[in-house]
Amino acid sequence: MLNYFPKYFTSKAILLYIALLLVCSSVFYNYILPPVWWIFGIVEAVGFFYFSNRLTLNWKNYTEKKFLKKLFITALTIRLVWVVFSYWFYTFMTGKPFEFSVGDAMFYHESGSWIKDLLTSGQGIQPFLKTLKGGGYSDAGYAIYLGVQYIFTGNSIIIARILKALYGAYTCILIYRLTTRNFGEETGRIASIFTMLMPNLILYTGLHLKEVEMVLISVWYIERADFLLRSTKLSLKTLIFVLLLAGSMFFFRTVLGVTALFALFTALIFSSNHLLNMGKRTILIIWVLVTVAYFVGGSISTEVESVWKARNINQDTSMEWRSERTNGNKFSKYASGVIFAPMIFVIPFPTVVNTPGQENQQLINGGNYVKNILAFFIFFALFMIIKEKKWRDYLLLGSFTMGYLLVIAMSAFAQSERFHQPALPFLLIFAAVGISKVTNNEKKYFKWWLAVIFVAIVAWSWFKLAGRGMV
Repeated sequence: MLNYFPKYFTSKAILLYIALLLVCSSVFYNYILPPVWWIFGIVEAVGFFYFSNRLTLNWKNYTEKKFLKKLFITALTIRLVWVVFSYWFYTFMTGKPFEFSVGDAMFYHESGSWIKDLLTSGQGIQPFLKTLKGGGYSDAGYAIYLGVQYIFTGNSIIIARILKALYGAYTCILIYRLTTRNFGEETGRIASIFTMLMPNLILYTGLHLKEVEMVLISVWYIERADFLLRSTKLSLKTLIFVLLLAGSMFFFRTVLGVTALFALFTALIFSSNHLLNMGKRTILIIWVLVTVAYFVGGSISTEVESVWKARNINQDTSMEWRSERTNGNKFSKYASGVIFAPMIFVIPFPTVVNTPGQENQQLINGGNYVKNILAFFIFFALFMIIKEKKWRDYLLLGSFTMGYLLVIAMSAFAQSERFHQPALPFLLIFAAVGISKVTNNEKKYFKWWLAVIFVAIVAWSWFKLAGRGMV
């Protein structure tokens, strides 16, 4: 059983990334990725694979206390550096400390400022809630959170992002605890280091979006729910905390809350008996059913119902719009959940050619490449868990991850990297499990995987350009 990420894999992943940049620049020479995005991509992809190899080796013999201290401080330092740098970088590039083509981030900032004014003037948040289209509770939570925060920080953008850095660092600790409890100490260390280094998780600490908070809530929920299921005693305090976390998800993204309750209910019904005895199982099921009944009777259930009814229409409409908009891709209208679902652990592919209006995608190209490569180990982990007939021991983790990703695959946001965020830390756990179980017999398949990813990214680059009539 491996307790580190071998150089055999990381060195090949780095070489393939460099090769992809060179090949795509040669084949599509009129649309070479601007140098600034080369730098970002190389820092993301090369940095992740190089340091994941070095740190999983160098930190594997630390005591638990020393490891967690190093993990938290390093994760926090990386994120604070990015918070400061990105604030300057975005201001320099766009004139404001917000990402390119800013949309939701500005809405959240302005809503938070308004809510702060409403609260400090004694009006309450009712004027804000009345503006929400069709309820809109899934967007209300983060805006209200910012509004309360702004009361104490004076609408400070930088302080909000420093807090995100703290949340991101603590998420690494939670991933360590969750993974260690399920798969052992060695795998827990690999997974938490992956979480610490993952470029896509670091990115959002420098943005004014809700993804960092959603990831923290999701990971905290699964970690506490897993503790609840695996502990010998039933803790009412832990149970209430778990249900409160589940409820809070509905105010960040409706489908996230639904998936959270679905995962817990699935684990309660189908988990193996040695994990959960009948008495404890019955009590927890009753509590979950009461919680579900509460949501069914309120406005949130209306949102859930509307999301479900519009799932196919939303995807079709979105893909049609993407194909017809300015700088849109005419091939987008042919995409559907049937195409996205089999690739949901792998996508999105990185944007390594210069396409108009896609600076945000180009900036994170290295991070998306990392996910493409780690998918090999995710698939291997899932295969081994099923082969060893242990899938019932990991139902909470598995049903939440796959349930959420399947919802995204069938939505209008299947190819949007941002909407994959809540599932990403759990995919890193499965990647760590796959690495811990891989042997010399499976090494040859990794080369085949690299070949598949190479072809897929080159084809994706052509797709992005050809769909816009650029080649």
